[in-house]
Amino acid sequence: MINNYQDKISFSRLFSFLAYFISVAILVIWLSFAVHHPVVAQNELQDELEVVAEFPAAHPPGNIAITPEGRIMMSQHQFYGAPLRVVELLADNSLVPFPNQAWSSKPEQKGIGLNTVLGLRADANGVVWMLDNSEGAGQPGKIVGWDTENDELYQVIYLPQPIIAEDAFLNDLAVDLDNNAIYLTDTASGDNSALIVVDLNTGFSRRVLEGDVSTRPEDIPLIVDERVINMAGEPAKVGANPITVDPNNEWVYYAPMSGRSLYRIATIDLLDPSLSPEDLSSRVERYGDKPICDGITVDGAGNVYITSITDNAIGVVDATGAYQTLYQDKKLLSWTDGMAFSPDDYIYVTVSQLQNSPPLNNGENEFKAPFYLVRFPALSSGKVGR
Repeated sequence: MINNYQDKISFSRLFSFLAYFISVAILVIWLSFAVHHPVVAQNELQDELEVVAEFPAAHPPGNIAITPEGRIMMSQHQFYGAPLRVVELLADNSLVPFPNQAWSSKPEQKGIGLNTVLGLRADANGVVWMLDNSEGAGQPGKIVGWDTENDELYQVIYLPQPIIAEDAFLNDLAVDLDNNAIYLTDTASGDNSALIVVDLNTGFSRRVLEGDVSTRPEDIPLIVDERVINMAGEPAKVGANPITVDPNNEWVYYAPMSGRSLYRIATIDLLDPSLSPEDLSSRVERYGDKPICDGITVDGAGNVYITSITDNAIGVVDATGAYQTLYQDKKLLSWTDGMAFSPDDYIYVTVSQLQNSPPLNNGENEFKAPFYLVRFPALSSGKVGR
């Protein structure tokens, strides 16, 4: 009896010791996870997400440009049939045509007006560059630069075929004044997606990386609000879309919207016309993981900020290539679209609810008022307008 009793005591002590050991191990693992996967930090960051402005149905935001003086311009998304192409957000949150009524409207006079603008960026000299799609097959697209300091037309560069595809969709652009170049994405129909390199000195353009693994879409569904998004009756698969250049103009970052990889290529390589398509493709680097996204920007520490449209979120790919969600909100971040740095190192983000627009919603407009412009503090300093 005594031996059995002692055995029970020993077993009880052993069990207690093992339970204590396991509890400590679990605590250590949890603490380690918390340090490396900052869920708490994300909750704290959520309070830093601010609503800058709200917009009615007549003003669906596309992409955004911010000048060194802090002026804010936004394209008006063509998927909603907005009458204006570009607007400026004033201090009282009212919107006015940018740069004026004539240029912000469909062309009526030869050379004046814009067809459909999505991508736009402001450079360090206060020039706002607007990427205008063509009027139709066989017609050129164009880049229009407007000098905001002198309120005058700065430059127009035409983009004819075959520089743009026959089914071109000129999506986004990045401005590199160190090399006097603009880099832009032509999403086209997907498999023929490409980048276009534009020389600002001569207006000469080159179409590069067409159909490359870094520009064409992956075969993954676009699911938003638990619904597969279709375009023209087929599951939407979108190629090269977001593009940006780092503050030192050394790296261009870009990606297909429908893809899980973020890529980059050195500007020195992208600007080299002597490289063959194969050589240029070999210079492309996979930078990290990403979700399906519509817009990106990058800071000086190599953090690439991502608009995660399938998760109603904003995330970041850090310099190690790891992706992390920063903010998530089903209402405030319903299809986050364009991004831009402000002079005080905030990142402004347009929210466009594109999943509810007619082209992506079986012809029905189910926009739920309002549209939003939000902002959050960057993790590190960036360059205004990027």
